[in-house]
Amino acid sequence: MAQRWTTHGVELRPDSVHKRFRPDSDGDPEREWRALTLLDRHAPGLAPRPLARADGAVTMSRLPGTVLRGTELTDDRLAALARALHRLHGAVPAAEAARLPRRRWDVGESAAAVRARAGAVRGAAARRALTAGLRWLDGAQDGLCAGESSSVPVLGQADGNLANALWDGADVRLVDFEDSGRSDRPYELAETVEHVSAWAEGGLDAGAFLARFGLSPPSGCGCWSAAACSPCCGWCSSPPTPRRRPATRPAPGSARRCGCSTCSTGPAERARQPGRLFSSTTLV
Repeated sequence: MAQRWTTHGVELRPDSVHKRFRPDSDGDPEREWRALTLLDRHAPGLAPRPLARADGAVTMSRLPGTVLRGTELTDDRLAALARALHRLHGAVPAAEAARLPRRRWDVGESAAAVRARAGAVRGAAARRALTAGLRWLDGAQDGLCAGESSSVPVLGQADGNLANALWDGADVRLVDFEDSGRSDRPYELAETVEHVSAWAEGGLDAGAFLARFGLSPPSGCGCWSAAACSPCCGWCSSPPTPRRRPATRPAPGSARRCGCSTCSTGPAERARQPGRLFSSTTLV
């Protein structure tokens, strides 16, 4: 686990990792412990093995590998990441996943945060993007929430940061489950490809990556484009913080697109779309 992007205390020991959460973590240790325990039972080796929990801290086994964030996302690395996410989303039986608490930053929580932050967004391009996203969100939120309820429930990691994916030269293993909970696969994958570590730092080809999950156009357009726009809005509205590593800016005027019918449009049409509207001034 790299400490470069971490927001909690991590002590690396020879064979274990001691992760101490902030006093205001509000259930983070319980979420982490629950996910690690479930994965140790249903998908051993995919995540650290839980060893101990006490006083706001979780001790787990130490995994080999280096973080994918900031590295070249070669085909073998992307294939390994896809295998890991396939395994994660299929690990916990649906009936058991349905009983989990909702993941942090689900549709409702994310939408509320986007609206609360909207007035503080800086930069004309970011404001235009967020205005389009909010207009879309106003009409789509009820449907997205209904989709959450009707989708097959999975254990979601709830964090698409590629710093949470460890590459050992053959496979990818996953760490950091403090926001985890009940989710659905399109929303989880949307968060992965829309995370700043993927599109700004890693150059992840979203369409090619999603094709590994059967969500490439045209089969996945509807559920994918809807799921993707919510994280897009979140990044547009996220203010910089001392703990956020500055993003490498895309070329001026560039846009990220998933390739579906919603996003595969020209520049004029993209300016009116809620997804992939990041320009060179979006994250400032």
